[in-house]
Amino acid sequence: MLRRNSRRAAFGLVSLALIAVPTGLSLAQATADAPPATAAAAGSSMRVSLPFEKFVLPNGLEVILHEDHRTPVVAVNVWYHVGSKDEGPGRNGFAHLFEHVMFQGSRNVGEDQFFRYLERAGASDRNGTTNTDRTNYYETVPSGELGLALWLESDRMGYLLDHANDETFKSQREVVKNERRQNYENAPYGLVRQFIRGTLFPKTHPYHRLTIGTPQDLDAATFDDVRDFFKRYYVPNNATLVIAGDFQPAKAKELVTRYFAGLPRGADPKPVRGPVPSPLTKETRLDVEAGVTLPRLVISWTTPPHFVSGDAELDMVSDVLASGKSSRLYKRLVYDMQIAQSVSAAQESAELGSVFEITVTLQKDKNLDEVFKVVDEELDKLRAAPPAAEELDRARTRTLSGLVFSAERVTGRADLLNMYNRRVGDPGFFEKDLARYQKVTAGDVTKALATYLPKDKRVVTFVRPVADAPRAGRLVGGTP
Repeated sequence: MLRRNSRRAAFGLVSLALIAVPTGLSLAQATADAPPATAAAAGSSMRVSLPFEKFVLPNGLEVILHEDHRTPVVAVNVWYHVGSKDEGPGRNGFAHLFEHVMFQGSRNVGEDQFFRYLERAGASDRNGTTNTDRTNYYETVPSGELGLALWLESDRMGYLLDHANDETFKSQREVVKNERRQNYENAPYGLVRQFIRGTLFPKTHPYHRLTIGTPQDLDAATFDDVRDFFKRYYVPNNATLVIAGDFQPAKAKELVTRYFAGLPRGADPKPVRGPVPSPLTKETRLDVEAGVTLPRLVISWTTPPHFVSGDAELDMVSDVLASGKSSRLYKRLVYDMQIAQSVSAAQESAELGSVFEITVTLQKDKNLDEVFKVVDEELDKLRAAPPAAEELDRARTRTLSGLVFSAERVTGRADLLNMYNRRVGDPGFFEKDLARYQKVTAGDVTKALATYLPKDKRVVTFVRPVADAPRAGRLVGGTP
């Protein structure tokens, strides 16, 4: 069975290689005419990599270059190593709010001009995002506009406070509060995630809070907080700049030196790197009423951090359970019993600790207890016996192809380089990331489920439709 899996994996990688080569990934293959056992090993040793060059400016700014000359575009991607886990007491939501302020202008870039510069230059991707662990900013521009993208990023890294003021800050605070109202407070099931997060992680843990923040904390923030946050975290020695795509290294280095080398190094920001959350000690049930039509069941566990042992295996567990119409939970709940409208499972990997979550949205008027029982039956089956070879093959192929496709465009590749650099200290970890999934066995899947997804240590959330309840949900039982 193992040999069969390996050979299928090898074939899968050959197929992926044919996809990967045009994307600018570097690929090499071991001996093709080997006997079966060796061929399987050859498949495992196939190399798919992201070539890069890394250096550090005297002010501490990390710079990573990745060349790809097949398309005349270049991606600029900056990670500031600060996220919502780094917010101080009473300032929940500030990291995300600060991200908004960064687009409003700096010393040489006028109010609301940042995107206009990029639009005039023909930028294809441009935005910023904040999560628990980091804040990123990115733009992909025609090759000849690399200097413009670097100038824009350097001006706000060095001189944001020469432009930002209390009026700008307050206007963006209202934008963020409106975003929260739209996506959380007025959205169906919108506050369920907040209830679960508050139960999974203790109040003292940085992941106890959602990145979007609370209206109370957002209102309490002041422009002095903007100054302090910028001076503490938005310094060259707390950032990594990736340039990926069609550029000449010598010219790129000249531009990086011109725009970034003169920015002063800051004090060591000391972003939060721990603690890893303590495992749950019991099962906690949350009862939520919501003004929705369909009941929903959510089962959540705290699981190992990104790239730690167990993380890749849990990705495979999620695939076997709920990816595709032949997956176990989908087939039984949606297709066979027709009591659920949708089902999903995911290992949400993060820096300090991850969350594994199964979500089932039921058909109208179907019974939550019945669905809960069926989910537990399927989990018990996978705890007791490994998945079939075909299930593992599908999971592995989907995961590997997903990784390769995420690196297809230079915009995604630049962010991958930044992520690997931060999480494992190696921008070229792509090949090792593929290997994590190649080596997962059927036994590993069963062991991961039994180890990290116990029945007696989890958070189980029942969302019941109630006509006069808020669409986002209200907690009526349990302790978040």
